[in-house]
Amino acid sequence: MVSNKGFHLADGESARDGYRTFVDPATAGWGYSSLRVLELSAGESRAFDTGDSEWIVLPLNGSCSVTCDGETFELAGRTSVFGGVTDFSYAPRDAQVRISSPAGGRFALTGARCENRLPARYGPASGVPVELRGAGQASRQVNNFGAAHVFEADRLIAVEVLTPAGNWSSFPPHKHDEDREGESRLEEIYYFEIADSHGTPGVGYQRVYPSGPDSATDVLAEVRSGDVVLIPDGWHGPSMAVPGYDMYYLNVMAGPSPDRAWLICDDPAHAWVRGTWADQPVDARLPLYQAPSEVEGR
Repeated sequence: MVSNKGFHLADGESARDGYRTFVDPATAGWGYSSLRVLELSAGESRAFDTGDSEWIVLPLNGSCSVTCDGETFELAGRTSVFGGVTDFSYAPRDAQVRISSPAGGRFALTGARCENRLPARYGPASGVPVELRGAGQASRQVNNFGAAHVFEADRLIAVEVLTPAGNWSSFPPHKHDEDREGESRLEEIYYFEIADSHGTPGVGYQRVYPSGPDSATDVLAEVRSGDVVLIPDGWHGPSMAVPGYDMYYLNVMAGPSPDRAWLICDDPAHAWVRGTWADQPVDARLPLYQAPSEVEGR
């Protein structure tokens, strides 16, 4: 029997300490990955200590300034996750951060417990690679802002995925719960936003199922904007965007593997699907948007 208990967190269910979403290793029952979603009213600010984790501050909507280690980074942000690629900032462990937003907005803090302290930095929207992955009804867009091969961090990996209405992403189902050749062990958080359509809030669906006798993650969740799905292990996929409603999700990953890398294994029962993509075009609706070619004033 599928049980979503503890793995699917509805919008606001994990609220804590002024954050609308608060997931850390202690609340998730694992070792590394964290996510907080911070909502600021116009003129409001919030300070926090990074502790033993590194963090990326990512605007979901709105703009902000981020002060860390004596530097202030101005993030132009965006109107929504469906409106464009955003700039972001990186904060190292053992630091204090202040986020201020003159006009207000909503901001994701993606985190990973780590050992090494790297410099605080700004990530321009123009430097975010936009990748089109899959084909046909498995087409999706990936904004690789914090991918292992794109942006330097100690353990944190974070990307955004946009799935057009009616498509399936995170497919074929895959896993990354073992340290072995071709696979890395990564805990993963999915944070969802679903586009409204005709004045109606959208819904989507997420599937996770056990990858072996030691895997207990079994989820079939109806997800709405602000919902979170925790994936400590198991095959995950598909993420289903229902007809009429585009789907966005933010992936946050970290784990104990010595190399910071996203190495996955497809479920052998469905791996053949990947081989069909060469004969299909990518969904013509993609990309929903591109990264800007330049950032004015920088």
